[in-house]
Amino acid sequence: MRRGFTMIELIFVIVIIGILAAVAIPKLSATRDDAKISADVASLKQVINNLQSTYTSQTKLVAGDITEANSAIKCFTITANSLADGNITVAGTPADATKCNSNVLPGAKLLAEESGLLGASGANKTFKFGGSKIVR
Repeated sequence: MRRGFTMIELIFVIVIIGILAAVAIPKLSATRDDAKISADVASLKQVINNLQSTYTSQTKLVAGDITEANSAIKCFTITANSLADGNITVAGTPADATKCNSNVLPGAKLLAEESGLLGASGANKTFKFGGSKIVR
């Protein structure tokens, strides 16, 4: 008598592996989306801090600063209201829709809102680094 697995045993193993994969793959996909959301919101925080530091050190922003900031984030857009005044607005819409996955955008807006980077219900938020806010 030969030793080995029967065809039925092999089929059962394959079915069990298939069931485990069917459960695990969606979980891995959701975890990947959560990581993208967290990374983009963290990048947004860092970009805002960098723009604030730039404005504080140079007392102005230049268009290149805004362009560079927008290239660092995917699901948000930063616009300068006034380069000399240092006011920027963060919008919860991507400058380039191909950079931000449509599955990620709602979660990114929600996390940015909870972090104080967007207004209520994902509304635009203005950050004022200078102008009338500076006490001399």
